[in-house]
Amino acid sequence: MTRPFRRLVLYVPGFDPMPPRRYRELYRRESCKQAAICGYDLAMERHGGAAGFGWATRACFPEGEAQSQVEVLVWSDLVQASMRAGIGGTYGQMLRVAWVYICSGALRRLMRLRRGPVLAALYPLAMLLTQLLCALTVAGLAGWAVAVMTGIFWLGLLTAAGLAWGVLAFARSQDHRLFAYYLMHDYAFTASMKGAYPAGLEERLKRFTDRLAQAVDDELDEVLLVGHSSGAYLAVSMLADLLRRGRRPNGPALSLMTLGHVVPMAAFLPRAQRLRADLAYLSEQTDIFWVDVTAPGDPCSFALCDPVAVTGVAGVDQRWPLVLSAAFTHTLSPQQQRDMRWRWFRLHLQYLCAFDRPGDYDYFAITAGPQTLADRFAGRKHSPGRIATPAGPGLP
Repeated sequence: MTRPFRRLVLYVPGFDPMPPRRYRELYRRESCKQAAICGYDLAMERHGGAAGFGWATRACFPEGEAQSQVEVLVWSDLVQASMRAGIGGTYGQMLRVAWVYICSGALRRLMRLRRGPVLAALYPLAMLLTQLLCALTVAGLAGWAVAVMTGIFWLGLLTAAGLAWGVLAFARSQDHRLFAYYLMHDYAFTASMKGAYPAGLEERLKRFTDRLAQAVDDELDEVLLVGHSSGAYLAVSMLADLLRRGRRPNGPALSLMTLGHVVPMAAFLPRAQRLRADLAYLSEQTDIFWVDVTAPGDPCSFALCDPVAVTGVAGVDQRWPLVLSAAFTHTLSPQQQRDMRWRWFRLHLQYLCAFDRPGDYDYFAITAGPQTLADRFAGRKHSPGRIATPAGPGLP
């Protein structure tokens, strides 16, 4: 009897303060939908590995049976710690982020690429300034009225100050709907070292790379590293670090899949030399298979932008990534597209969810099925519309 295909999936989330169980429940819910649509059998089981948080899958496809262990590489604690700035601190972050991106020329370079993610980057700036303007307007009018009615200037000033703070506090309490503070914390984290990784993140990446190094020596058919959103460039750095150690796969296929990447937001910053070098190095490696999946319908990602080429670090020997489109306009039904209209964050998560008209990109078949990433996309060419024009600062 042929043994099942065996895989380890290491998943790197983006800038997300939510605990990793969010991804387990998302996988549970969406895999059931996708399996029903596509007609394969996929069941989730308790995580059998000793390391990390995750789950196991057992699946039966027309091509055969497969078993996968999925582990979430957790850095949500670092995200949470970076989001502790209060109202005043967040406005301070806003000024610093604007200064870094404008004065470094990164914003000008980003504007040469997709408008969607640039507008998404400007959204928290515009929203925070609007909240501040509303607070000052309401507070100024109320303070003036109190001063006029009472004839006490300082009472009007005190009223204005208290009301302004109250309006800003109310606006922040609604951030679960507006996401202005969340996005500003995200960009502030990226820009905190002008593109260099903070020490805490570097230490976490070392631990993640150690886990990856253990995996490539296991008796597996594939080790699949998946990075979503800002987790995409962290996955790139992890894999580059592994290969620089000389740890080439000893048996399992070594695959990388980046989803909804925002690489230019970090790689275009002045001190992102480490990330730019990682992109250049990884793009020429022969021991891996790297697929980058984005969609023009996702306004939060740099859709179809080759993360290596647009950063300006592609060499003559560039092999990766294979740039593919998830093509939301074709893989999502009109009803599903209408349901997600204007829901930017939900669209940005769609790569991890079920498609009701799936093409060859099927997250659950890729992570739980019996084919390696290389076999699944063998012979594929880049999707039409791939953007490879250099816009970033390149290598020194």
